[in-house]
Amino acid sequence: MASSSDAPHPGAAVATLVAADAVDKIAALAIIARATESTVIGGGTARPRIPLGEGVWIEIEIPKFGEPPPLAIDVHAVDGVVVARREALALRGVLRRVTRWSLTAAFPEDADPAAAPTMESDSR
Repeated sequence: MASSSDAPHPGAAVATLVAADAVDKIAALAIIARATESTVIGGGTARPRIPLGEGVWIEIEIPKFGEPPPLAIDVHAVDGVVVARREALALRGVLRRVTRWSLTAAFPEDADPAAAPTMESDSR
């Protein structure tokens, strides 16, 4: 599924979902990859990611040792913040169906009502 456009891009926009649940990074990556019918790229490296589609990918940030949750799920999009937010909201819908995670968007959800969730994996 990965292509050269799935590689991290320094200018990509980011939309973050926050999961206030105790889950480790490896398990979270596996769960999200399975839920989105994707794969983890760069597993075992400092920056593993899950490609969602052309120019869209997920990275996960976890609390430092000894800190409580939350888990931050960063959705990156090379096509800008509207795409990143739309994909993040679509991902939240997918994850709510397959996990019991408490997921909150770390961005205003009503900023662009025309940008309804349309994550590519919903059609898989």
